[in-house]
Amino acid sequence: MEAAPVDVVVIGAGQAGLSAAYHLQRRGFVPLERADATDQTFLVVDANPEPGGAWQHRWPSLRMATVNGIHELPGFAVPPADPAAASRDILPAYFAEYEDRFALDVLRPVQVKAVRRADDDPSGRLVVETDRGAWATRFVINATGTWTRPFWPRYPGQERFRGRQLHVGDYVSAEEFRGKRVVIVGAGVSAVQLLDEISHVADTFWVTRREPEWAEEDFDIPARVAAIAGVEDRVRRGLPPGSVISVTGMHWTPWARAAEARGVLVRHPMFASIEEDGVRMPDGAFERADVILWATGFRPALDHLAPLRLRTPEGGFRVENGRSIDEPRLFLIGYGPSQSTVGANRAGRDAVRAIVADPVALAA
Repeated sequence: MEAAPVDVVVIGAGQAGLSAAYHLQRRGFVPLERADATDQTFLVVDANPEPGGAWQHRWPSLRMATVNGIHELPGFAVPPADPAAASRDILPAYFAEYEDRFALDVLRPVQVKAVRRADDDPSGRLVVETDRGAWATRFVINATGTWTRPFWPRYPGQERFRGRQLHVGDYVSAEEFRGKRVVIVGAGVSAVQLLDEISHVADTFWVTRREPEWAEEDFDIPARVAAIAGVEDRVRRGLPPGSVISVTGMHWTPWARAAEARGVLVRHPMFASIEEDGVRMPDGAFERADVILWATGFRPALDHLAPLRLRTPEGGFRVENGRSIDEPRLFLIGYGPSQSTVGANRAGRDAVRAIVADPVALAA
């Protein structure tokens, strides 16, 4: 297919992608459909049918008072909202208003099929192939996040379970589990938040692979810097990013305190196998279960980058300061140390700074 020329393609219109688009516009880049022949151009494509990034897919009971890590997009603050309002009602509307306010012209829904090199020239173009056409671009800013790739661990007997298994990405409400016994798997923020929520209406049994390390102190700046440095080192070496929690430990959130106060924040070791009606523990004990809820996180959605052959034998991408070490025309933001909303904003800004500082590529 014929590939239309554009200077920068941003893939994804969540926090990181919109941050990048905002900073591109501030640096004089113009949305492709509005551009004149002499303009430097950008295009934002997004797989979702509506604005809002991953927020539009969050469970309805996730309220503004309990969302973890909201951070406003650059240049426009989150409007005041009722703390009891559902985050998926408030934040997608904020993202939509943001796109309109800055005229970012996000093209959606667009499924990116592949990103490949146009030829062997390292200063040439990358081709972004989609179900809506193809674009030949000087730079790709990839901001596809993780929500579309839920991680399901595999355990013996998993296919034999007669109850319901679901991932946290499919969670709707605790009410659907009322009166049931629910095994919750995972040691992250979502696992503990849903444990607190579900335990009001169901019998919960919480398991993790490792004992959570609870940090009594606030998650201060030195702790955050140390956590990010650890993840940065991993992605620089091409290792899978891991999570910030794995570096910093778990911090006492209001819902963790609430679960502890009600006596339901009781961690058990990970089960050894799954049977028809429950799980078999390492010591041989059997725990009955109607539901297994996998709060086991997500993995970066990067399969469309496969033609570039950048994935290391360890399963990661070699990235430094948000830029691919092995393909400098590619930026990976919202990946590794920039997975948080604060980090995603900064990564979008830094990617644009690096592009602007690369006059040879932009002049080619």
